[in-house]
Amino acid sequence: MLSFVGKRLGSLVVVLFFLTLLVFTLGKVADSDPVRTYVGVNASVEAVEAAREELGLDDPIPVQFASFVGGAVQGDFGVSLASKRPISDELSTRLPATLELAGWALTLTVLIGVSLASLYSRPGRIGAVLRFVFFSAASAPSFLIAMLSVLVFYKWLGGMLPAAGRSSYGPYDDGTGFYVIDGILHASPTYTWDAIQHLLLPALAASVGAGVALARVLADGISSSLSSPWARTARALGEREGTIVRRHALRNASSPALSLLAVQAGFMVSSLVVVEQVFSWNGLGSYLSSAIGVGDFPAIAAVCLILGAVYVVLNTLVDVALAAVDPRVRLS
Repeated sequence: MLSFVGKRLGSLVVVLFFLTLLVFTLGKVADSDPVRTYVGVNASVEAVEAAREELGLDDPIPVQFASFVGGAVQGDFGVSLASKRPISDELSTRLPATLELAGWALTLTVLIGVSLASLYSRPGRIGAVLRFVFFSAASAPSFLIAMLSVLVFYKWLGGMLPAAGRSSYGPYDDGTGFYVIDGILHASPTYTWDAIQHLLLPALAASVGAGVALARVLADGISSSLSSPWARTARALGEREGTIVRRHALRNASSPALSLLAVQAGFMVSSLVVVEQVFSWNGLGSYLSSAIGVGDFPAIAAVCLILGAVYVVLNTLVDVALAAVDPRVRLS
């Protein structure tokens, strides 16, 4: 197992390196001039040359790439061309917001998948209707689910859940940036519950499609396992159906479900860009949207690297989880 984890960590480093190389290359082949974005289109030639030297754009390409990689490893992504502020300072509050939302969305995905798996496999007309509803939910884009959830829970139900922002009280001065954790650390049930309420709708919008898809794969895997010869043997030996499902069928069905979860996690990370816009969530998605609007490539590169790293790390964790529940993965 340790050898398997070591190989996955080595692959993680290689993938992150090539991701960094890709992001750097895209910045160099782009048509826009970052210096003009930095100093303005009406700046003098002298100001443009001074800015180019300040940003390190006069250095050879290998030197620029080495500086880019070194800064990214240390969390230094340079200066925003739009605000003239260090990008790391601007991301200090936005990164926890996105990570908190992603964590809740991933948790809801697993809860939805496990909860709906038994309903998905129900026989008869009721099961057919449920499968149609689940398939429709899995096919719906995240922005549509986000708008429908706002319409239902905020407008039709009289503001049952908030539809914008992260909190009604603002952040703590000495907080971590994770509002739910901050509320717990400051022993404030009111603040904690308010932060959870603000999280529910955006997390639900990001997780419904992935959760339903996970339920479908999990249900198919459980049904296939329960009809296998070893399941019939277990019944003949007197094991209860619930025991067979928990000890055997669920574990066998978890491998394809975990593989799908890795893929869905990637879609979920990308959907957060849209979800954050709908719910005015002050995270990486809204920051990326603003950076694209003004052509702030260092900020765009920073967000792309972070989101890409999150996706790669999630996939690595899923691979390790797969190896833990299925020894065949380690042997292969």
